[in-house]
Amino acid sequence: MTDRTQKFGLQVESSLAEFIDTRAIPGTGVDPDTFWQGLSELVHDFGPRNRALLDTREEMQRRIDDWHIARRGQPHDADAYEVFLREIGYLVEDGPDFEIETPPTDPEFARIAGPQLVVPITNARFALNAANARWGSLYDALYGTDALGDAPQGGGYDPARGARVIAWAKGFLDQAAPLHAGSHADLVGYSVTARGLVGLRLADQDHRGSVSAISRDKGPDETPPTDIHEVPLARPNQFVGFRGAPEAPSHILLENHGLKIEIVIDAGHTIGASDPAHVADVRLESALSTIMDCEDSVAAVDGPDKRLAYANWLGLMTGDLEERFDKGGRTITRRMAPDASYTAPGGGTLSVKGRALMLVRNVGHLMTTPAILDRNGHEAFEGLMDAAVTVLIAMHDLNKTDGARNSVTGSVYVVKPKMHGPAEVAFADEVFAHVEEMLGLPLHTVKLGIMDEERRTSANLRACICAARHRVAFINTGFLDRTGDEIHTSMEAGPMVRKGDMKTLDWIRAYEDRNVDIGLSCGLRGRAQIGKGMWAMPDRMAEMLEAKIAHPQAGATCAWVPSPTAATLHATHYHKVDVAAVQEKIAQGGARATLRQLLTIPVADGHNWSGAEITQEVENNAQGILGYVVRWVDAGVGCSKVPDIHDVGLMEDRATCRISSQALANWLHHGIVSEAEVRAAMRKMAAVVDRQNAGDPAYVPMAPGFDGPAFKAACDLVLKGRVQPSGYTEPVLHARRLELKAG
Repeated sequence: MTDRTQKFGLQVESSLAEFIDTRAIPGTGVDPDTFWQGLSELVHDFGPRNRALLDTREEMQRRIDDWHIARRGQPHDADAYEVFLREIGYLVEDGPDFEIETPPTDPEFARIAGPQLVVPITNARFALNAANARWGSLYDALYGTDALGDAPQGGGYDPARGARVIAWAKGFLDQAAPLHAGSHADLVGYSVTARGLVGLRLADQDHRGSVSAISRDKGPDETPPTDIHEVPLARPNQFVGFRGAPEAPSHILLENHGLKIEIVIDAGHTIGASDPAHVADVRLESALSTIMDCEDSVAAVDGPDKRLAYANWLGLMTGDLEERFDKGGRTITRRMAPDASYTAPGGGTLSVKGRALMLVRNVGHLMTTPAILDRNGHEAFEGLMDAAVTVLIAMHDLNKTDGARNSVTGSVYVVKPKMHGPAEVAFADEVFAHVEEMLGLPLHTVKLGIMDEERRTSANLRACICAARHRVAFINTGFLDRTGDEIHTSMEAGPMVRKGDMKTLDWIRAYEDRNVDIGLSCGLRGRAQIGKGMWAMPDRMAEMLEAKIAHPQAGATCAWVPSPTAATLHATHYHKVDVAAVQEKIAQGGARATLRQLLTIPVADGHNWSGAEITQEVENNAQGILGYVVRWVDAGVGCSKVPDIHDVGLMEDRATCRISSQALANWLHHGIVSEAEVRAAMRKMAAVVDRQNAGDPAYVPMAPGFDGPAFKAACDLVLKGRVQPSGYTEPVLHARRLELKAG
């Protein structure tokens, strides 16, 4: 029996209630009774409205299913389909033109483009790493990955590889902060000069000073140089700060496209000692923002799980979160990075943020939680609980009077996923207005991130933004969830194309382009983020460097990366691409895609897959589902690097699981594969996943019994996938995880 505490008609899991009363509320200025009464009103007044929105989802899905069933075997009539979607309210009118009216947001949202991390908030070490990923070593990112085309070898430092890293990094400096003449690779030192000093020609007219690079011209016989002269930056205003003595600085701070670059100079460092200019590292402003995730990347199914999530969010907001762990026989304590100070060119102090701007992702509207029961003993909607508790906790940051702050504008950034259409966005807006009132916060303190990952939201994106126009600060695309919903919505239209072919189709290109076009037309430029999705292969950084530059080139001000290292490498793309200029060009060019293209259904008309191709697709999806689900159910790990069928590590979360399970459910429903074949593939792939996890002493194999909660959950996701609400994986995963915990 769960121990519960009574709070204004709520039955709250006692350890969660104790945490809120003794740790979350103190320091906020909020009266405990006011909080609990406000949460009770959320649960009891907003809960029925939440349920009605879910009922609307189900009714629309039923009517769409019936429409396709009635026309099975007939050519798809796009005109009639669009008329039908409008008749049932699935499509709504955009209304008149408007621009968002969100109060001022932090620079990371309003004017600086860069990488964004997403991290499970239940893992304190990961959360700290992500918060501290605001800065990263370019040298380390290049040396320790395959970014240079090959992976590093063990056995200590490789000087030849190190030389390649340094050459790449200095080539990057030549592109991002070029000299008036020559290359950073030719330099033997850096100095800071001011008007009236040697190098007077480098001083700009407003007396800010400049950074000068000292180069030496070598003679034809390579004798030691004797002629030293100063070379200015091509754009002197890129120099924004330094540390140390002006004539021999230890750190130089540059800026390009709003992103900062730090050149670290240390003659005593192993790398610096061998560098002509004593450059020991080049550090980049990397993860400008980080989503601390309470949703897709965590496995939080009850009160103790939610308490852990909220406790880590509290530590991040107060700034005192710590995590101790063993590394190489030593105990390491990880803390949040402080802000850094530099001397500004004209004198005075420049403070630079040391942490990523943190957002918190709440759960969507679907799930209920046993952490809180209402007055009738029914589970409360988890999203309502998240809204109240995460904003309450964020008040610890809002109330700071000194020290490092998360938001300099006094904002709380909440990402709200999996909303279907403008009515659900409007509901979220009202929920946060209620939370602001109950906590005594100014209206629109909470800035809302809208995840454009459901088909009805994509089709009505302008109306969705309008519904939250006073608080929207973020929209983004998410290919995996969006594809999962695409398949589920059109389940009865026919068998869908293979998962790998989805990215080549018209609807996905229209989805990506319309997201940016609509965001710009609604005035997000200079006020809110427009984001793109995740790079899912954390070990393949060379491929990421080649491919992910497409995101800033598409006008996205942020894009998701799987690690701090990936954030540093992806940051180089934002130095190459001026996203503000790209957005200006897109805004002047007009719409690039139509609603008709977006509504194209990815049915595999006239498919002629061979038996081998079908088997390959089924086994690939089955292996991915099992590899993810066994960790979710058995270990409570909501996101991790899971080996695929070819042993390539992929970042898996519920979004990846959703698309794989819906793809198989669709093929099963249309007879491309039988239930017996699905079960056989699951058993075969379970043995593969068992082998891949053989090195984990805590791992419980699924074979040969195939009777554990994890294996059953994986099968349920496919065999019952057609009837899962919107094709979501949460109901199955939560039920099986709770079953295991109860056992």
